[in-house]
Order: sequence, then structure tokens, then C-alpha cells
Amino acid sequence: MASNASALLICGLLAGLVVAAAAFPALAVAGLTAKTSADGFKNLPAVLQEPPTPETSWVYTKDGKLITSFFDESRKQIPLDEIAPVMIDAIIAAEDNRFYEHNGVDLFGVIRAAAANQSSDGVEQGASTLTMQYVRQALVYNAKTNIEVLEATEDTPERKIREMRYAVSVEKELSKDEILERYLNLVYLGNQSYGIYAAANAYFNTTPDELTLPQAALLAALPKAPGTIDPTLENDEAQTNAVARRNYVLDQMVRTGAITAAEATEAKDTELGLDVQAAPNKCVSVPADKLDWGFFCDYFTQWWAGNEALGGTPEDRMAMLNRGGYTIVTSLESDLQAKAQNHVTSRVDKDSTWAMGTVTLDPTTGHIRAMALNRDYKLDQKDNGPSTNPRFRANDVKGSYPNTTLPLLSGAPLGSEAGAGFQVGSTFKMFTMVAALEEGIPLNLTLRNKSPYPSKEYYAGSTPSPASCGRMKDGLYVWCPGNDSPSYQDVTANMWNAFGRSINTYFVQLIEMVGAEKVVAMAERLGIEWRNYVDRDYSEPGCQEHPDLPEDEWPCLEPDRWGSLTLGVADSTALDMAEAYGTVASGGIHCNPLPVVSITTSTGEAVDAAQPDCERVLSKAVADAAADAMRCPVGQQSHYGKCNTGTFSQANSIVGRPIAGKTGTTDHSQASWFVASAPNATTAGFIGDPDYRKSEVPGYMHNLPHEAASYTLRDALKGMDTVDFKKPDEAMANGKNLVQVPAMDCVSPEEAESRLQNAGLVPNRVEGERSKCAKGEVYGTSPSGSLPKGSTVDYLVSTGKERDDRVPATGTTPPWGPQTPPDGELPIADLPPNCQRWMC
Repeated sequence: MASNASALLICGLLAGLVVAAAAFPALAVAGLTAKTSADGFKNLPAVLQEPPTPETSWVYTKDGKLITSFFDESRKQIPLDEIAPVMIDAIIAAEDNRFYEHNGVDLFGVIRAAAANQSSDGVEQGASTLTMQYVRQALVYNAKTNIEVLEATEDTPERKIREMRYAVSVEKELSKDEILERYLNLVYLGNQSYGIYAAANAYFNTTPDELTLPQAALLAALPKAPGTIDPTLENDEAQTNAVARRNYVLDQMVRTGAITAAEATEAKDTELGLDVQAAPNKCVSVPADKLDWGFFCDYFTQWWAGNEALGGTPEDRMAMLNRGGYTIVTSLESDLQAKAQNHVTSRVDKDSTWAMGTVTLDPTTGHIRAMALNRDYKLDQKDNGPSTNPRFRANDVKGSYPNTTLPLLSGAPLGSEAGAGFQVGSTFKMFTMVAALEEGIPLNLTLRNKSPYPSKEYYAGSTPSPASCGRMKDGLYVWCPGNDSPSYQDVTANMWNAFGRSINTYFVQLIEMVGAEKVVAMAERLGIEWRNYVDRDYSEPGCQEHPDLPEDEWPCLEPDRWGSLTLGVADSTALDMAEAYGTVASGGIHCNPLPVVSITTSTGEAVDAAQPDCERVLSKAVADAAADAMRCPVGQQSHYGKCNTGTFSQANSIVGRPIAGKTGTTDHSQASWFVASAPNATTAGFIGDPDYRKSEVPGYMHNLPHEAASYTLRDALKGMDTVDFKKPDEAMANGKNLVQVPAMDCVSPEEAESRLQNAGLVPNRVEGERSKCAKGEVYGTSPSGSLPKGSTVDYLVSTGKERDDRVPATGTTPPWGPQTPPDGELPIADLPPNCQRWMC
């Protein structure tokens, strides 16, 4: 037996020498110090010269609180001087106790391993130095193909020889400390932890510079077999293996002289002392008590993926976020976010089917300061309440409350119904007003308002609806919108009061003057994105591609036919509306929404993508004029003293600062909106049912988003300078090159046209209604008062003397019956009361 053992030992030694000689035929005697076949450090693969190891990106609130992190591999690069010396001693003792004595390859270790492996008839020792291990890990982590991974890990002499050659060249260029630093930042230590920083936090909730001897010994035990030694695994074998391997490392540290035997014994007697921390990854890992942060985080990822400054494609950009090791300070203010969240959830709790939320931003930079929603950002929705959609509810489909990841505040790409936002109602009147002001129409434009108002330009479709009141000669139905409260809104009004009272018929007449296509363009300029296919189809001329329809059925809607846009039939989000209103309130400079304050690379370099992206999109004169009218709905006074009422005057007393804004309610109360803005802060709020858009918001809930948004804006303005709005110039308020619209006192159409032309105005005949004048005589104009020279003025032709019968309200049966005559039209002379040139 002795002779056999001796023979095996001799064979092992010879085998070791053969391996060493094969690897380094010219260096075996010289101690592996001469030039190797790798021809030096410069000829090494780039990953060994400057290894681009994946690192974790960390995302913080503006005041330094961790929101989450993004990683493919949880890792943070740190310098060697931030790692406890006991950790360095432990890893050397465990993996390479001759580290400071060899030049990348331990010849004696090779011989020893060969002998051990020969005697055991298998692989017991690998003889890999820390430098060789670093080489292998760098090649594996940066492999781009399965073949490259195989070449870096396969158990062959060729792979070992390659590692040895690379290791010797690495040691020629890098110091021992540099190699240790790279190794400790690269090595996988189990529990999703790559590198010593991630492992110290994952296992012990500490940092590498604070590691104790028992902790360091356990971490040094893990590289050998992280899958079976990991003490966080829920099995006894892993726990036993972890303790045994830790104790082995402690014994090795005694042999290297790093610690005494007494210190080793004391360390062995300690418990593992785990304080396991799961590394947060992506938005579903925001702090458990801050689940509302997830919605801001979700928008941040949308912004990052869409920012061309951060990579060539969305996939490239997200890969960089998950691997780039960025430190990202966002614009989210944790204190304001907490207050905004309370203002929302104290009014509508998270278990409500009604979703209510607010977005607050700084319009001068675009920085998003808070995003509050009465929902928790969570993937687990098994305990959610039932959907309010009757069809889904019948199939036991869950609703989106209280847990959801739907982007209800910021919206989703085109075609995602859940992320399309809600119809915004009368808040959209602002875009018509701004477009009109830009066309030179002054705030003092005075229009008569009666409802229903048969539109002179826009139709209601090819089938009857509650919004239609008769058929035109071409078979299309007349669009006849009305005012919600005729006693309050059927008045003659200028733009200040029409906006303050939210008079539908005024803004229908205004979009007729301006043209819907200009309102579409204005909305886009101020930041509105079209988030459903109908809105997209109307907003772009021509036929638009639709993924659910064959090409011959693609819709061919046109912007210039979209008159109902002025009343807010388009879907939008709180973020878009805050962006748009903030642009006007801050003087006409539009800033793209920005969720970050700074982005820093792992090497400390600032990334330009964090800079505000702002440009002037409105003249200051137009913005100042629009903001002046926007003072009326919130209970404040315009600079010209023209506000006499508002739809949410309470905002004035709640905020206590100069503000502008607008309320909005959709048809059938399917959503309620409020946007309020100071020149330096804007908040938009809404309420609606995301699971079933036909749900009607109860009347007592209509003002809840108004209140939540107002109180949030108040809090957002605390500590900030008070900034007032500027007085509009005289031309924007009252017009320039003004002429007086002549009065019409039962004159002939020819006389009416002559009077208007002599005044420098363009006449347009409109068949009106019964009046004090005889049939065929002109009884009035629209608009009236003073107008810029060259303006178009409708002169109204009477259909006959007034009588008692009047057109019933929209939706009731008219006295002439529910159906049009068999031929599908009525002659103009037989039109019923309150009609213009088409049936009502």
C-alpha cells in the first residue's frame, strides 16, 4: 500500500510539472516571471484591462431617501480602502493563501492540486489563484455568446492554460491591491449578491468596512459554492455547510497568521447572526410603507426608456439602467408626497372603486414633485375587489383596487385603455381660449349664449344621439351642445366670464371661429399626448393605421371636424394636464416633465439627460392673457376686474396665493377634474372609475379632486416666493384695430351686410330663430361689441315673430315628433324655433 501511495504521489508531482511546463514551457524554472505567450497586458481582452462589470443603479428621492434600485446583478463598486482588513485576510486565507508570493499562478499550488486530484481519481483541488479566478469571472460576465461562456468555464487544460497566461499578464500590470479590489467587487456570493458591498448588505445589513471577523469568514466561505453554502436557503444542509465552511476559513486564517487560535475559537462560538436584506429591484420593490412611490417610479422608468440621450433604443436604455451603476436623485419630494397622498386618501380610501389622484410639478423646470393616488403599487392583486365592469364582474375578474400597477397618473402608450387617462371635460376649454388669443381674438370678445346651440360648423355624426338635434341636408346630424345650467350660463359673456362660468356654448362658438385643427395643434404644443385611437385619428389628417382593423376600414377622421374637442371629449392624464396648465401659468415656456434632478455614473460623472428641457411655445402676451381669464374659475379677480363668479371659488381661500385654474366634468359625470397653478407650482387632480368608464361619479364626490388638488398646491407653495400673474396688455384684453359691431334693428340682409362691410368686418349669414323682427329680417349679430377689424361676424336672420312655443331641451321629443319627414330633411322655411340653418 505504501509503495502504491508513493507511486501515486510521484505521478501527481510529475503530472503537476507537466501541466506547468505545458502552460509555461519557458518559465517553469524561472518562477513564471518572464514574458508569457499573451505578450503583455495590452494584448489581453479588453474586459481584463477595464472590465465593465454590471452594477446596481440606485434611485433616491430629492431629499435622499431610497426609492428602489435597478439591477441585473446586485453590485456596487467600492475601493479597497472601504473594505474591512479582516475581510481581505479572510478571502486570501480561504482562496489563495500564497496570494502575495506568486505572480498570478501558484506553481506549488498547481503541483499540490495535481497530486491531490491524482490520488483521489477526481477533481479535489483546482489550484486557481485569486488572480486566475478574477480572470475567469471577468471573461464569464462579459461573454456575449453561449460559446464564450463555455470557453470561460469548461473544465479543460486549454481553459486552465489560458487563465494562467492571462493571470501572469494581469499581475504584470496591476498591483495586488488592485487585483483584490477587482475580485471583491466582481465575485458572486449567493443570495443575488455580486461583490462584497451587495453581500455585506444582503446577509448582515451592514457595509463592507463594518464587517466583523465571523461575518467576514462567512462571506469568504461563499465563493467556493454559493448555491449550497448560502445560509439564507431554507434547508438544514445549507446552514450546516455554511457553518462548516466558515469555521474552515477561520482555521485557515490561523494558519496564515491573520488571527490567533483564540480569536478563531471565539468566532466559531458565535451564531451566524444573519440580518437578511432583500435588495430592492425595480418599482415593485419600493419601501413597504411607501407603496404610493411606485407610481412615480413607474413614470421614471417610462421617462428613462424614452430618453434618447440615455441610449439608442428603449431596450438599450433599460439595460444601462439595470447594469450601469448610476446614482439617480429624483425630483420626488418625500414630505410633499406624503401630504399629497394624505389629501387624496383621506377623501377617497384605497378600497374605493373610484380612483382619485393628483400630480404636482414645477412648471419652470418640469420637475415632478409629487404623484399621489388612492392605490398601492403592487403586482399582487388576488385580494382586490371585483371589477365594476358588468361583463368582467360576471366572470369574477378583479378590479384595480386597492392594488394596481396601472399608470393612472401618467398614462401609457397609445392603445392601452387602462393607461389612456379619462375624458377631461371643461378643463380642455383652456386650449381653445389660448388658440383664440393667439389668433388675435381678445378676452373681451362678447358672445350671446343660449342652449342648445346648433353648431354652424360641426356635426354630431351620421346617427342621432343626445348631442344631436336634427339632420342636415347631407344626412349628417347637427351637433347641438347645451349648457349644464342654463340659468347660470345662458348669458351674454366675454371670455373672462365664459371661462369662469364654464359656458359650453361660448367655447363652441369660439372653436368655430378659430378652427378645431388649431386647437388640436395648441393642445399638442402645450404637452397633450393623444392616448386612444379615436383621439389619435381625429388629431392627424388622413386615414390612420389601426391595429384592430383591416386596412380598408382604417378611420379617416379629420382635425377640422373635431369641434367637440373644446368640451373635453379627449382622454388625458393628470400629468399632461399639469404640464399644459403650468406652461400657461408660468408665462408660456413649456418644460417637458422631468422626474430627475441629477444622474451620476459609477465614476462620478454627471449625465446631461437630467437637465430641464424647456422652450417658449407661447408669446408672453398670450400666456398672460390666458392666465388672467384662468383667475376667474378659482375665485380670484383678473387684472381688468372682469371676474364675477367661479366654478370652484373655494380654491382661493384654500391656497391663499395668486393662482389660476379650471374645473371639468365630463358627460354623464364619468370623471371630474380640477387643475390649479401658480406661476411656480401646478397641481392637477381627477376622479373616475378606471375599470368601467361608464360609471357616474356621484355628485357629492365631484369636488373631491378640487379639494385635494387645492390643498396639495397650498403645501407645494409653502416656503416658496409668492409670484403674481402679469397684467395682460391692452391689445390682448380688448383687441387692437377695434371696430364697433353695428347694431341690427330689423334690417334687411343686404343692409346688414353693408353695415358690417362699411365697419371693416366680414359678414356671414346665419339662419337664426324667431325674434322681435319679421321673418327674413336681421335681428342681431354674433359676436357683438368691439372686434378687431377684419373679423367675421354672423348676422342672424329671423325665422319669424316670436311666439310662445319653444324648442324643448335636448333629449326630449320635439312638438313636431320624434322622426324627421320621410325625405330625411325639412325645408329651411319650416325649421322649428331656436334653429339656425339646420334642424335642431
